Amino acid sequence: MGNLVFWILIAIMLAAAAVAGLSVYLTRGRRKPIARGEEPKQVTAGGDEEPLVTAPSVENEPVAEPAEITEVVEEPAAEVVEPQVEEVEQPRSRMARLRRRLASSNNALAKALADLLSSDNIDDDTWDDFETTLITSDLGVGPSTELVETLRKRLSIDGIDDPAQAEEALREELVKLVDPSLDRSLNLDHEEGKPAVVMMVGVNGTGKTTTVGKLGRVLVAEDKKVLFGAADTFRAAAAEQLTTWGDRVGVQTIRGEEGTDPASIAFNAVDAGIEQGVDVVLVDTAGRLHTKTGLMDELGKVKRVVEKKAPVSEVLLVLDATTGQNGLTQARIFAEVVDVTGIVLTKLDGSAKGGIVVQVQRELGVPVKFIGLGEGADDLAPFEADGFVAGLLGE
Repeated sequence: MGNLVFWILIAIMLAAAAVAGLSVYLTRGRRKPIARGEEPKQVTAGGDEEPLVTAPSVENEPVAEPAEITEVVEEPAAEVVEPQVEEVEQPRSRMARLRRRLASSNNALAKALADLLSSDNIDDDTWDDFETTLITSDLGVGPSTELVETLRKRLSIDGIDDPAQAEEALREELVKLVDPSLDRSLNLDHEEGKPAVVMMVGVNGTGKTTTVGKLGRVLVAEDKKVLFGAADTFRAAAAEQLTTWGDRVGVQTIRGEEGTDPASIAFNAVDAGIEQGVDVVLVDTAGRLHTKTGLMDELGKVKRVVEKKAPVSEVLLVLDATTGQNGLTQARIFAEVVDVTGIVLTKLDGSAKGGIVVQVQRELGVPVKFIGLGEGADDLAPFEADGFVAGLLGE
C-alpha cells in the first residue's frame, strides 16, 4: 500500500512539471499574426517584442544566367610616334643671313658713321660724339680711343671727299680691332676611341642651355654624331629643355633626377659617348653665379671629373651681349676657374651692341667663336670678323 502511494505522488509531480514546461514553451514561441508589410517579431521571455531575425528567402528569386563567353580580342598596342627630326640649316648660309639681320637692326655704329660722313665740317666735337657712340656700343674706352685716333690720322691724310673711302677706312680699322687672325674654329680634337668634349658655362639667363641645343644643330649639319649631357641639375626643367632640343635633330640626351650631382651626369654622358662612338659630347652646366665661390668651385669639379674619361677640348663661355661691363666681370671669374677657350655671344639682335666682341677678346685673350642673333633654332653661327663688321656697318 505504501509503495502505491509513493508512485502516485511521483506521477502527479511529473504531470505538473510537464504542464509547466508546456506553458512556458507556448508563451515564448507565441507569435502574432503578421500583417502585410509588417516586419516579423518574436516575444521575449520578459514579454517584450523584438524583430525576428530570419534567413533571407531564396524562393522565387531570379537566378542570374551565366554570362555568355565571348572571344577576347587583344587591342593593338599604341603606335609609338618618333619625334620628327628637323632639317638643319647649313653653317655656311647662317652667317650671311645673320649678317643681314644685324645690318637691318637699329645699328648705332652704322648711324654714327652716317652722321660723321654727312658732316660738312668734322671738328673735335664731331669726333667726340663719334667716340661716345663707339663706347656706348660696348667697344670699350681703350679700343674706341684707338679707333678714333687712327681714323683721324687716315682721314686727315686721305681726306673725306669720297664717303665710300672713309667708310672703307672705318671698316678696315674695325676688322683689325676684332682681329681676324684669331683661330675661331671649334676645337674638336680627341683621342682615338673617345669623343671630343665641349663644356658650356655661364650664368643664368644668358641662353646657355639653348646655345647647347643650337650648337648641336650646327654640328649635326656638319654630319657629326653628337650627344648631350644635361649636367644642369639645379634649374627646373633644364634637362627637359635640352632633351627637346636633342629630339628635334636626333641627338640623345643623358640626364638624371633634379638635384643629382652635376659631375656624375657629365661623367655618364662622356662614358655613353665613348660606348656609342659619338664624335662630340656637349655638356650643359648649371648657371653658376660668379659671386658664389662654392658653386664656381663645383664647376671646376665637373671639368676634373669629366677629364677622367676624356680630355675637355673646349670650354665655351656664353655671354649676353647686352650686359656690357657686367659680362666682362663674369668672363674674368669663369676664366680663372675653368680655363675658357672660346666665347659665345648671344642676344646681339636688336641693340647690336657688338663692340663687346673686342672687349671680351682683349680681356680673356680668347676668340669669340659663335654669335647668336634672334630666337630661331638656327640663329647661331660661327663668327667671322669680316662678315660681322660688315653687319655692324649696315653693309
